[in-house]
Amino acid sequence: MPPPTQPPQSRSAGAPAGGFDARIAQLKADLCAQGARVQAIIEGGFDAIFSQDSEAAQEVIRADEVIDRIDVQIERAAVLLLTDATAAGAQLAPEQLRMVLTIVKINNELERIADISVTIAEQVGVFLGGGYGTLTPHARPAPAPPPAGTPAPRASPDALPPTFRVLCNSVVGIIRDSVASLERLDAELARVVLLSEEAVAEFKRALLTDVHRQLSAGSISIDLASALHDVANQCLVIADHCTNVAEQVMYVVSGKIMRHTAGHWQEVAGQP
Repeated sequence: MPPPTQPPQSRSAGAPAGGFDARIAQLKADLCAQGARVQAIIEGGFDAIFSQDSEAAQEVIRADEVIDRIDVQIERAAVLLLTDATAAGAQLAPEQLRMVLTIVKINNELERIADISVTIAEQVGVFLGGGYGTLTPHARPAPAPPPAGTPAPRASPDALPPTFRVLCNSVVGIIRDSVASLERLDAELARVVLLSEEAVAEFKRALLTDVHRQLSAGSISIDLASALHDVANQCLVIADHCTNVAEQVMYVVSGKIMRHTAGHWQEVAGQP
């Protein structure tokens, strides 16, 4: 996973409006680095499930602590920048203001994606222990553990529906593209992200069909089926957060606000 970077930088008040460009550029660089961390723990969470590696899952959980810390630093740096601009009597250009607002919003989306990645990593306990609970306590009671000295059964990778890996790969792809669209301020790639959400939803539907079929055939346990269902739902939520990132990229590039209505993406009417 990418190592933590230095805290977002800040400068003193009193700079002219044009003097805030460097601070905004630093904030954007910090946000892109945060995006790389988030992509890494998503991949780490999925890898931990497929390899049934509880230590790898714990690494994901620990990495989220770094992301939480940088999340706060970025938000504070953005607020301080706006405060400094006001104190200096500097009027930020529209594109500068859009960028700062976008940084704050995308920063929040990335933090939420990271939290979901931790939830996914915690499911390794189910895949590793044949349904004997997650790595951290959840509201529902865990099944009774096996007798002492009995090796905990593992969910064979062959028992996992192939559509599960397809779904996971699609989520890695959509977060990768959303972060890349931010780094390059690429509105076309952001539009691809918006259109990719439906593909993730379709892969989720295909996975759940396979899970129900395997459950009916008795080839997977109820606990494993439930865990797969939970992860599938979380994958779709990640995709939704990624489209929120893409919306913000399109906003900062064009000033246009995009919304998902009537089954497709379109610009909000009445914009200049």
